[in-house]
Amino acid sequence: MQRRDFLKWQMSGALWLAAGASLFAPSRLLAAAEPDVGVAKGDPAAATRSAVELLGGMKRFVRPGQKVLVKPNMSFATDAASGAVTHPAVVSAIALMCKEAGASSILVMDNPLASAEACLERTGIRAACRDVGPDIVQAPSAERFFREAAIPGAREMESNVFLREALDADVLIAAPTAKSHSSAGVSLSLKGMMGLVRNRGVMHSRYDLDTAIVDLNTRLKPALVVIDAIYVLSTNGPGGPGKVLREDTVIASADPVAADAYAVEAFEWYGRRFKARQVGHVRQAAERGLGRMDLEALEIRQVTL
Repeated sequence: MQRRDFLKWQMSGALWLAAGASLFAPSRLLAAAEPDVGVAKGDPAAATRSAVELLGGMKRFVRPGQKVLVKPNMSFATDAASGAVTHPAVVSAIALMCKEAGASSILVMDNPLASAEACLERTGIRAACRDVGPDIVQAPSAERFFREAAIPGAREMESNVFLREALDADVLIAAPTAKSHSSAGVSLSLKGMMGLVRNRGVMHSRYDLDTAIVDLNTRLKPALVVIDAIYVLSTNGPGGPGKVLREDTVIASADPVAADAYAVEAFEWYGRRFKARQVGHVRQAAERGLGRMDLEALEIRQVTL
C-alpha cells in the first residue's frame, strides 16, 4: 500500500468511527464529559470550586443577567464545626462563582429556626459573603417576605407559603450541610428546601413528611446542588450537638436525588451504613422522577486536592 493510499484509508476509518460514534454510541458515553456527581476532598472553598468545575463550572448553571438564590442551612445559631449549618467558606465560594458567571443579583437566604441575627452572626456566613456583596445574606421570617403558591402535581401538600425570592429566582442553588434528622433520617438538599417555606410545621403535622418533602421539591427545583460534607452531623440532627465526622468533602450535582443518594451512602449515619432507598423521601423522589438514586449506574467523578 502506498503512503497516499494508507493516509486515505486512515482518514476514511477515522470518519467512519466519528460517524458511528455519533449514530450509535450510548447516550451515557456522550454525556460522560460531565459527570452526574462531582466529589472533591480538601479545603472547603477549594473543594467547592473543584466539585462545581467537575460538572463543567458555574457558567453551565448561571448565565449573565440571571437572578440567583443560594439556599444554605443557617437555621441554627452555631458554627460549621457543629455540622448543623453550612460552612461559610462553601457558601461564599458558591456566591463568588455566581458573580464570576455574571449573575445580576445573588441572594443567600434561609428561614431560620433560631434568632435571625444570631444565625447570621454565629454561622459566619454573612461575614464570609461580604466581599461578594454587602447585603446578600438574609434570614427573613416575617410574613411580608412570603407568598402562597400552589404545588401542581402534589400528592398531599397542594400549596404552601413560599419565600418570594425562591419563587422569583431564575436559578436556585441548594447548599445544604450533610446532617442527620430525627424525623426525616437525613437532611440534605431535598429536605433543605423546607427552609424556603414559612409554614413548615404542617409538613410534619398534617402530611406524611416524606411525601410532603417530595411535593415541595416538585415546586422548588434547584439547578445545582452543592452539599457541604466538610463536617457531617451523623447523629442528633438537625440541631445537634451530636457525633460529627470530619470528612472534608463537597458533593455537587445537577440532580438533587443523586447528590442526596451519594451523601447517604458515602457516610456513616447513626453508627451504621445505609442505602439511599432506605431514606423515604429520597426513594419517593426517585420514584416520582425527580432524579436518580441508582449510584452504580451514574458517572461519579472524584478529586482530592
